[in-house]
Amino acid sequence: MADFVVGEEHFLLDGRPVRLLSGALHYFRVHEAQWGHRLRMLRAMGLNCVETYVPWNLHEPAPGEFRDVGALGRFLDAASEAGLWAIVRPGPYICAEWENGGLPHWVTGPLGSRVRTRDAEYTGHVDRWFRALMPQVVARQIDRGGPVIMVQVENEYGSYGSDRVYLRHLADLLVELGVSVPLFTSDGPEDHMLTGGSVPGVLATANFGSGAREGFEVLRRHQPKGPLMCMEFWCGWFSHWGDEAVVRDADSATAALREILECGASVNIYMAHGGTNFAGWAGANRGGQQHEGLLEPDITSYDYDAPVDEFGRPTKKFWAFRELLAPYADGPLPEPPGQPPALAAPVVVRPAEWLPLGEVMDALGGAESEHPVPPSFEELDVDRGLVRYRLEVPGPRRAYPLTASGLRDRAVVYVDGARAGVLTEGAETLEEPVAGPASVELWVESLGRVNYGPRVGEAKGITGGVLHERQYLHGVRARALRLDAFDGAGAVAGLPFRSPVEGAAGLYRGSFEVRGAGDAALELPGWTRGFVWVNGFNLGRYWSVGPQDSLFVPGPVLREGANEVWVLELEQGGEDVRLG
Repeated sequence: MADFVVGEEHFLLDGRPVRLLSGALHYFRVHEAQWGHRLRMLRAMGLNCVETYVPWNLHEPAPGEFRDVGALGRFLDAASEAGLWAIVRPGPYICAEWENGGLPHWVTGPLGSRVRTRDAEYTGHVDRWFRALMPQVVARQIDRGGPVIMVQVENEYGSYGSDRVYLRHLADLLVELGVSVPLFTSDGPEDHMLTGGSVPGVLATANFGSGAREGFEVLRRHQPKGPLMCMEFWCGWFSHWGDEAVVRDADSATAALREILECGASVNIYMAHGGTNFAGWAGANRGGQQHEGLLEPDITSYDYDAPVDEFGRPTKKFWAFRELLAPYADGPLPEPPGQPPALAAPVVVRPAEWLPLGEVMDALGGAESEHPVPPSFEELDVDRGLVRYRLEVPGPRRAYPLTASGLRDRAVVYVDGARAGVLTEGAETLEEPVAGPASVELWVESLGRVNYGPRVGEAKGITGGVLHERQYLHGVRARALRLDAFDGAGAVAGLPFRSPVEGAAGLYRGSFEVRGAGDAALELPGWTRGFVWVNGFNLGRYWSVGPQDSLFVPGPVLREGANEVWVLELEQGGEDVRLG
């Protein structure tokens, strides 16, 4: 048992000043069998603490339906075993480049701009979620012999809103549920963010990637006393599909970390180890200074150019940080653990079975429903996946432009069964006009919901309507295919697969043998866009636009002997799948 409190200048552990040297590692982005290794890597880098978010939408897929909430508790136990304290950031909003910032689609869909406010319906959902979650945290607080030393109230709220009544409700709720360790908030070091996001009597911390002295000066204007802490020191950054990969030089990051330490502050390195956005949980941003521009979907890898890379290997940044942090440790740092085994020999798989996309939808999708206008993904209860919209162009009529107004993400369009093109937010009209009568299908995939900015929680799908010239086309049939329909190794057993059609969209299946299972990179040369499962485990989205050209396969997903791979290709298929 120990007592951890916020003093006037320092954090105090049983009355002794301590500096928190923390690193972000999200349990939900790392295969559970590899938690221990990654946590030991943090300890070897010189950290004494680990920080994690908690994604609400992962654990409550439907109202009152909770899924593996105990994962957080198991992770905290693993942190304790590795000799680390733990900071928990339960949300309810987490940002984190995660789908919808962690907010469930069934909350944001009906409530819209009422989320993250004092709205009674919204806070009712939050209260139920926290009552289910917080026993995992409370039982593992440091004053009960566990590793948890601090808990966050909301997340970067000053970047979004200014509802102090809402923030106070959350803080009071956490205390009511038994949180006895210090609470904190975290915001950018700007006056309006700290004004909107802080709570009187709760420790405020700052998030930044450089300029520690200036950032802490701003923080001190709002909080004259209390320990200084950078709750997110951005040592790298995330990347978007279709852009260049973002990296940060190790020397630059080390200099910025040194400045934080020279200020006498505590720090949480974001990310210490990024991991992977498995199963299509990657979020998205919107471009422009006000985050109102075109959608920018995040890639599957969350490597983040972190000191411990996606495969768990130490980078140049790791060794530089270790050298900088070593003098702050109580004793000699442990050596890094040995690396997890890698796949012993490359494997090439040519999927021998295939099912057309329409038949996949018929077999695994929900029931088709009819609507006057295109329903949103939220109305169809789709968090991750795709929707097929079907409608008729009346005729006879001349050829006119066909437009998907208010399209979110990307639509592959078929006219009378023939592929007619791809529409996006920035190009909502088909290049070739469509004459009537004609049958039209629009296959729309969610590329990830916005996780930051004023458009968090916006609807997915076709949010305006389908126009033929200026006329809306009414009477839309919609059918949804959720990604979780593929969960489990037996999800596609019994489907009527056949020999592949070259270059076609659809579900491909192949088998392969492994001798010497271990971590691997999976490549799909010639494939376009979709998702991959290995032995029923969803590795995430692939997309030929880059910058990511392979998917991380955790060694525990593979097994000695026979293995199976599925590829859900949404545009144009390839031939081989390669693991190496």
